[in-house]
Amino acid sequence: MVSHAPPHVGTPFPRNPFLRRLALVYGVVWLWAAIAPWDRQTWLLENGLVVAVVALLAATHRRFVFSNLSYLLIALFLSLHVVGSHFTYSAVPLGAWLQEALGLERNHYDRVVHLFFGLFLAYPLREIVLRVVHVHRVWSYVVPVLAILALSSAYEILESWAALAVNPEVGIAFVGAQGDVWDACRRAVHHAALCRAARAQRTRALSGMVRRRAAGRLTWARVRRRTPAPIRTSPP
Repeated sequence: MVSHAPPHVGTPFPRNPFLRRLALVYGVVWLWAAIAPWDRQTWLLENGLVVAVVALLAATHRRFVFSNLSYLLIALFLSLHVVGSHFTYSAVPLGAWLQEALGLERNHYDRVVHLFFGLFLAYPLREIVLRVVHVHRVWSYVVPVLAILALSSAYEILESWAALAVNPEVGIAFVGAQGDVWDACRRAVHHAALCRAARAQRTRALSGMVRRRAAGRLTWARVRRRTPAPIRTSPP
């Protein structure tokens, strides 16, 4: 049976050594990405997402504290994003290496980050669904998946608007289409963020079931050991 209890509530930033160290490490990564990026205008556009997420987390941290796992997953995704902003997504060395090693037609680093968008952010979104929206049972897994799909599509639309607002060369680098005019549509429809989010939720549900069954068997074994055997009396 799937548990419907909310996940562990995290410790606030001032009393959370893990969160302070995580913020320090991410700050170092961000500063590295900010120093001499390949294209400063593209870097500024890409970091609009970072500024928005960090500002939102800072503004709401007293009223809603995520678990340490959620903060770690958010930081990992933002780190992947700022790496893409430093090199521009179409020129990230890791993606270029994969392109050459696997004989791909394009640098797929942007689509890899889209995959991790769904994989890493499904868990934090479920915390919001459980603790703020108060949705439980199977819908506590369905709503985060739908939110991932909606956020992915909304970002692609905002990305295209931002690209139209700047000069064409910067807009092309920002969108990272790499010659594919339907790239944004492909990412929104089948970049598998939805699939990854669903898989992450399913994995979490199954792991929770396994832990609860193991705990139930352990508790039952302890009860059996502590229960005294019935006293048998001989017949008169």
